[in-house]
Amino acid sequence: MQSLGKFLQSGDWKGEKHVPVIHIPEKVKAGEEIEIKVLVGEEISHPNTLEHHISWIKVFFHPEGAKFPIEVGSFNFSAHGEGEVFNEPVVVTKMRAGKSGTVHTMSYCNIHGLWENSANLVIE
Repeated sequence: MQSLGKFLQSGDWKGEKHVPVIHIPEKVKAGEEIEIKVLVGEEISHPNTLEHHISWIKVFFHPEGAKFPIEVGSFNFSAHGEGEVFNEPVVVTKMRAGKSGTVHTMSYCNIHGLWENSANLVIE
């Protein structure tokens, strides 16, 4: 049996259009609202067409010392567009946390598969 992790791809989002880009504050206070913005194709645009598109983005938070990450959001792009109108794979969600940890993201391109990225979140 193969692990799903074997199929996860990553890279520098500045040079690879499939890597989810994470925008979070550098530091926040415990219990403060945290805005997490995730997008695919910030430096190099991802071609969002009916034939080639991002199907979904998932966001997780793994608090320091916790056994498992917590799912923060799951966003599906089931309407990819019509005519000359196409959606962009950009999501914003908010959460609160009591301790520092790591924000993990995954995205799925219908042609190029699963992609991941992560960013540290510092709680003061």
